Amino acid sequence: MAATLSKIEQAKAELCGLELAPRLGDLAAQGWDKLDEATLTIRLKWLGIFFRPVTPGRFMVRLRLPNGVITANQLEVLADAVDRCGEHGSADITTRQNLQLRGLLLEDMAPLMEAMQAVGLTSQQSGHDNPRNITGNPLAGIDPEEIVDTRPLVEAIQQRLLAADAPRNLPRKFNIAVGGAPDSFLLHNDLAFLPADHNGELGFTVMVGGFFSAQRNELAIPLGLWLRADQLANYSLATLRHFERCGNRQARNKSRLMYLVDELGLEGYREAVLEELVALGGEAVPHSGQHHVNRSPRSGLGVQPQKQEGLNWVGLGVPVGRLDAASMAELAAVARRHGSGELRFTEAQNVLIVNVPAEGVEALLAEPLLQRFQPEPGALMAEAVSCTGNRYCSFALIPTKTTAQAVVEELERRLELPHAVRSHWTGCPNACGQPYMGEIGLMGAKARHEGQMVEAVKIFLGGDMGADPKLAELHDKGVPLVLLPDVLEELLVEHFGARRRAAA
Repeated sequence: MAATLSKIEQAKAELCGLELAPRLGDLAAQGWDKLDEATLTIRLKWLGIFFRPVTPGRFMVRLRLPNGVITANQLEVLADAVDRCGEHGSADITTRQNLQLRGLLLEDMAPLMEAMQAVGLTSQQSGHDNPRNITGNPLAGIDPEEIVDTRPLVEAIQQRLLAADAPRNLPRKFNIAVGGAPDSFLLHNDLAFLPADHNGELGFTVMVGGFFSAQRNELAIPLGLWLRADQLANYSLATLRHFERCGNRQARNKSRLMYLVDELGLEGYREAVLEELVALGGEAVPHSGQHHVNRSPRSGLGVQPQKQEGLNWVGLGVPVGRLDAASMAELAAVARRHGSGELRFTEAQNVLIVNVPAEGVEALLAEPLLQRFQPEPGALMAEAVSCTGNRYCSFALIPTKTTAQAVVEELERRLELPHAVRSHWTGCPNACGQPYMGEIGLMGAKARHEGQMVEAVKIFLGGDMGADPKLAELHDKGVPLVLLPDVLEELLVEHFGARRRAAA
């Protein structure tokens, strides 16, 4: 049996990456370039530490931030870590309400992990074949339209899945999300819990199988089960235990959860997970799959009244989610000066400062930082989402973040738009930037231009995250980057009501 395991599966079976935690100092002393390949490229990811081939010797650390919540104190610790990396240091807000720190050395890891633990942060199991950061309504607890506060539910799931008896060797990564508002679009997750009623009681309907990849893209489908809020953590554990035991370990390109659902059939899969749940002392009841999510996500940007009288949140646009050490430290200081010291990250890669008293809004809006992170960015910049790109990722075919920012800025100079337009940029078919969710999706590619193969994008149109969700479909398979502003200008005029500005 062991002989049939792939190279990755062999490495996982031989040693769990979590066991490397007390050895980080020794590994650093040994030197990153002396580590065996499995440790360097696979096992360290169980600690949230990522080797980046395009920046050898400089590592990335991915945090876990349940529900996207972070405090000023925590952000300052991370800012200090990035600052010590000098010109190599930066941080990205991810599409899972999370942060990735870049430019770190292997010798930085042991002290960073200790500093994070001291302020209640962890990067445990944030990469490779693990349950990734668990997402929820970024406005949880402050949202006037909130159906249920997702923060304690997300936290309970994380605690259950990071416990010592939880699965640590999944066949593939696993994404979980909890909806708490009418606009919580979560159907790109392997497991999503959406607020729903059963016999007059509010709970959650279960959706399964959503994912994007180079081979296949699916939205999650109703499993036909309903759970009380206090069952979400146990149900998540039951799902992962079954996935660990029964998921495909022979072909990684067919190992995400939806392939297992296909193999067993929806009913067979449902019954198998229910057996796991019952063994944990849990229960679920049949359900139609009807839920309370019925519109696209709000941006959360600008000054918005919280459900707590006299308090506001202020949503700031972070261009393509990129931060540096100075802006991280200033965000923390601004949140402490004008709010409660709490911030939220959104899946659109923006940041919210919460609990700002009404009488303090004017002073917050006058902060110099808000010239860079604007509360009312342009209609394209507001919801421009981007993956890392080829600056840090060896799979990416184009520099997505710099390209996205430059193209969006150029289009906003040329055009007036009647409403925000979501654009999702990704560097390769792995689709980390979620191009299929965008009204406009852009994927790195190569195309021939003037006799040369050049950097280009595939363009997708029509992603809808509303009451009738659907994935964007291919519109153009190869637009050279040099032509992209002109091509997108025409699309925005034709499909999104944009008007050309008068020439200066």
